[in-house]
Amino acid sequence: MPIIVFGSLNMDLVAQVPSLPQAGETLLGTAFTTVPGGKGANQAVAAARLGLPTTMVGRVGNDGFGVALCDSLQTANVATNLVLTDRGPSGVALINVDEAGENQIVVVPGANGKVDVSDVERLPLGTQPAVLLMQFEIPLMAVQAAAKRAAEHCVIVDPAPACSDLPAEFYGLVDILTPNQTEASQLVGLQVKGVPAAMEAAQVLRQRGISTVIVKLGSQGAVVASDLEVFHVPAFEVNVVDTVAAGDAFNGGLAVALAEGKSLRSAVVWASAVAALSVTKSGAQPSMPTRKQVEEFLLSHHSGSLES
Repeated sequence: MPIIVFGSLNMDLVAQVPSLPQAGETLLGTAFTTVPGGKGANQAVAAARLGLPTTMVGRVGNDGFGVALCDSLQTANVATNLVLTDRGPSGVALINVDEAGENQIVVVPGANGKVDVSDVERLPLGTQPAVLLMQFEIPLMAVQAAAKRAAEHCVIVDPAPACSDLPAEFYGLVDILTPNQTEASQLVGLQVKGVPAAMEAAQVLRQRGISTVIVKLGSQGAVVASDLEVFHVPAFEVNVVDTVAAGDAFNGGLAVALAEGKSLRSAVVWASAVAALSVTKSGAQPSMPTRKQVEEFLLSHHSGSLES
């Protein structure tokens, strides 16, 4: 089953800092890099590196960043023939990463902000089942229209950055919603800081019409609520270097696992392994692991909860 990613492509401008700056504070950074990113592109790279056919649909600007963003996707075997080039700048993300691997991110949409319903018509959705993976770094109108068009497929939405006033009809169009604890808090109006609160938030979101909700809790793992069960998957313990793309790695891994027919529980364990490996390296797309690396990691770390 192919993966279609409809979303953002950004160039990440990454500063390494001793600590994350407070309001009004100026810090001296220790390093600076430019790394291809964007939640959509990151998730596409994550899926492609795991071995499934993956197509990116989105927009870049007619600048040097746009060329580099498409080149990075192609290097990872992501199809980019449906990425349009617009006049103007590509999207960028300004990222601070501290010594503990935590981050602050400011996204300037650029060409991503021009994505509209005409792009929805370009989605390669045929009669064969596919997984459509989306995020909120492109206009919500386009995401909602795409979810509606993909009604016969598996629609996974990563609601990042969070939007607290989603239209009621949006929830009924999504098969799987994957907020982190901050996004879940904003979506439901509850403070989500641990497993019990995440379970409560997941059930609130399910009551709005989503069949499956996965709340990503970072080092606390993930909480899953579906029509059949509610469960918690602990995080794998690893040496954290950079958490910038952990959520994107998780979503790419989840899409691949579900496309290959894994059970929901197995898919979440698989996705957690992909995310765990991603935080052991710096950068967004460069940190995405291969299938072989994930399989070897699971063999050496797995505690017995993985199903076939």
